Amino acid sequence: MPRRLEIILGPTAVGKTGYAIRRALECGSPVISCDSRQIYQELKIGTAAPSDEELAAVRHYFIRTTPITRYYTAGIYEVEALDLVNRLFAEGHETLVMCGGSMLYIDAFCYGLDDFPEVPIQLREHLMECLQSEGVDVLAQELKELDPVTYSEIDLSNGQRVIRALEVCMYTGKPFSSFKTRSFKERDFEIVKVGLERPREALYERINARVLAMIDAGLEAEARSLLPYRALPALQTVGYKEFFEYFDGTCNLDETIRCIQRNTRHYAKRQLTWWRRDPSIRWIPAE
Repeated sequence: MPRRLEIILGPTAVGKTGYAIRRALECGSPVISCDSRQIYQELKIGTAAPSDEELAAVRHYFIRTTPITRYYTAGIYEVEALDLVNRLFAEGHETLVMCGGSMLYIDAFCYGLDDFPEVPIQLREHLMECLQSEGVDVLAQELKELDPVTYSEIDLSNGQRVIRALEVCMYTGKPFSSFKTRSFKERDFEIVKVGLERPREALYERINARVLAMIDAGLEAEARSLLPYRALPALQTVGYKEFFEYFDGTCNLDETIRCIQRNTRHYAKRQLTWWRRDPSIRWIPAE
């Protein structure tokens, strides 16, 4: 029987975690997380990481395993996840279940990433300091001058993405986009993508309700404990960025909550836009 990996994907709050656990139990598989934020140890409430009960139901990988101080990328995830998957297949698993909503991480795992040059850590740290002191808009404008193609393609509110593109431009003197060859790597196992979907209004209601549940669970205190690390790439995340602005006194709590809800809805829309271009995804209604 061919080795098979099933990826459960879909927009935030659609219900991926519960569905993936049910599939994993049916297949005798662990759940391999493919979420660029749930991997961080300190980010629990704001990333909607699986609950203790869900983690006890089936073994999970890449959930709260990496400190926020570690610089982690889709390229690192590709290497570590492929190593894990090959090890699990070698142990006798015939079907494995992966679950997540991080578009770039899923693409990295399925197709591989282009070979971007490594840059000195000092340059990255300098840009991270600039991000904290000057804001992402200033860095984005610099990226626009050096690489207008990448500027037009990436999420300019994501400080980590802007820094990654900008550091390559500055270190090599070439546009970040010039390194993108899109030469897909072959995997020696079958990959099946299953997308979960809900009607837009129902999804948005779930998003709004989940943000309120995060507030009740202590998101404000979690964000406050991470305030000294606000410049780190891991903290350029919806739910934390908005609270940092609240702590700065630029908005009140009600406005902060509404901003988190709105920005989460916008993120869900970007996820769907990204995946609608992939004809290999089989879309099914979320339960």
